[in-house]
Amino acid sequence: MLKKTKIVATVGPASEKEEILRQMIINGVNVFRLNFSHGTHEYHKKNLDTIRRVAKELHTR
Repeated sequence: MLKKTKIVATVGPASEKEEILRQMIINGVNVFRLNFSHGTHEYHKKNLDTIRRVAKELHTR
């Protein structure tokens, strides 16, 4: 059966650590949201790079 439910999570100070992001992906998060109203572009780029690296390591799309 095709899974239609998606889980969206916002990345912030409580969830920006690599191990937390890894566990979030393992536990079913499909999409990460970055709130550009807070933080610098460099801060968000670091988080985005971490998300992409972890997703690649876990062989997700």
